[in-house]
Amino acid sequence: MSDLRFLTDESCDFTVVRTLRANGYDVLAVSEYMQRSVDSDLIEQARRENRILLTEDKDFGWLVFASQSLSAGVILIRFPNNLRSTLGQSVLQLVEQYGSELAGAFVVVQPGQVRFSRKG
Repeated sequence: MSDLRFLTDESCDFTVVRTLRANGYDVLAVSEYMQRSVDSDLIEQARRENRILLTEDKDFGWLVFASQSLSAGVILIRFPNNLRSTLGQSVLQLVEQYGSELAGAFVVVQPGQVRFSRKG
């Protein structure tokens, strides 16, 4: 069982939530308790609760780097419509392969590609 915890914003495909939960991960899905969340509030909530934020919203890159928001980690998902069927398993594979390296990182996951960035 992993101690990694996640927060997904409304833009994150719910397949990711279901796949991670089915594999024993603690995933808090914003769409289950809030509508129209504010990005900066989500970054802060994820940091406060030590959750890695999963999103498909590119604005989080600006928040983390340009505004220097502290984060527990962000995974930005970039999957085209024709490859969405592999999305859940791709994110699960990323989490299981990189585990603790995800904490504090900004990760972009695309079909067949993972890019890590760190501030500082």
